[in-house]
Order: sequence, then C-alpha cells, then structure tokens
Amino acid sequence: MKVAIFPGSFDPFTRGHEAIVAQALTMFDKVVIAIGENIAKRGFLSIEQRAKLIRELYAKESRIEVKCYNSLTGECAQEVGACAIIRGVRNTIDFEYEKNMAQVNSRLFPQIATVLLLTPAELSDISSSTIRELVTFKKDVLEMMPRGVKLEEYMTK
Repeated sequence: MKVAIFPGSFDPFTRGHEAIVAQALTMFDKVVIAIGENIAKRGFLSIEQRAKLIRELYAKESRIEVKCYNSLTGECAQEVGACAIIRGVRNTIDFEYEKNMAQVNSRLFPQIATVLLLTPAELSDISSSTIRELVTFKKDVLEMMPRGVKLEEYMTK
C-alpha cells in the first residue's frame, strides 16, 4: 500500500488544501493529513478543532486518516509508513520554500520522497492566513472553505 502524508498547520483547512488531498488520492492508496503542532505559535483554531474539522470533512473517505504530531515531518512520515510527503504549491514563493524543505527532508530521510502538487489556479489566492485575517474583520469566508464547512461551528466548540 502506498501511503503519503500531507503535513501542515491547517489553521484552518481550506479549499486549496482539499484540492491537494484530492490530487494526492489519485496517486496514493492512503493519505494521512498530518496536523503539525507548533507550541511556539498560538493557533486560530486549537489542534483538536482542526482535527475535528478535517475528520468530519472526510468521514466517508476510508483512505484518509488524520493525525496530530509535534515532531519532524520525516519522523511522522516514518511512523505512519509513508513513502512520500505531499506539499501544495500556490506560487513561486511557495515553490522556493518547499524546494528547500524537500532538500532538507531528502538529506535526513532519503527513503521518503517529497511530491509537490500545484494548487488549482482558481484556488491559488486562498491561504489559511488570509482566512484568519478576514475572519478577524468579520468577513465571509464561506467560499474559501471546503463545501459544507462553516468555520464558526469549529471556533465556538
């Protein structure tokens, strides 16, 4: 079975993330959405809220697993038996950052490939940080979220 992890903070999980997961499912038997916990950074949603949102979104997809972690991404990939790390790329800035991370991961974990997937053009302006900022100013972000996800439901729980 070919397993990949898709790591990120997913604070919150967006339509762009959802598109990357859909692409990854065409290449891998199982995708582990790995939510990284950065204890130095205060999250918009708690890690538990993020995990709940993603688990509910993929409740009917048996090939998706959601895992929280606070180690190196390569160590998390090894734990779940992944052969690849999936990363989404929206633009050239993302590409440069992800290329560097892929090279570091390759040095530390040579048995795990990094696969860069392009975010669809119509979603490339969406980012978690943009959503967080818009919500702060009480703007509607429904079109940036996966279909059926109402962010306020996760913010209050």
